[in-house]
Amino acid sequence: MQIELPLDQMTLSDKLEVMETLWQSLSREPCHLPSPEWHRDVLLERKKLADDQKLEFLDWDTAFKKLKDELREDKDL
Repeated sequence: MQIELPLDQMTLSDKLEVMETLWQSLSREPCHLPSPEWHRDVLLERKKLADDQKLEFLDWDTAFKKLKDELREDKDL
């Protein structure tokens, strides 16, 4: 199935909402695709940063709201 979205007509906010909908769908279904090796390297580096308390963690709803607010601010410029 091929799905075409009017990406050139969508705002960044619209695109993020589509991504959120896709992510919610994907997270409900177990994915059986293997992760590439570089994912492991990135995760190990992030674990080290977390262990060293050099990261800020946000829950998804807060992070999503923060992104939307930042996009609104950029749009107002």
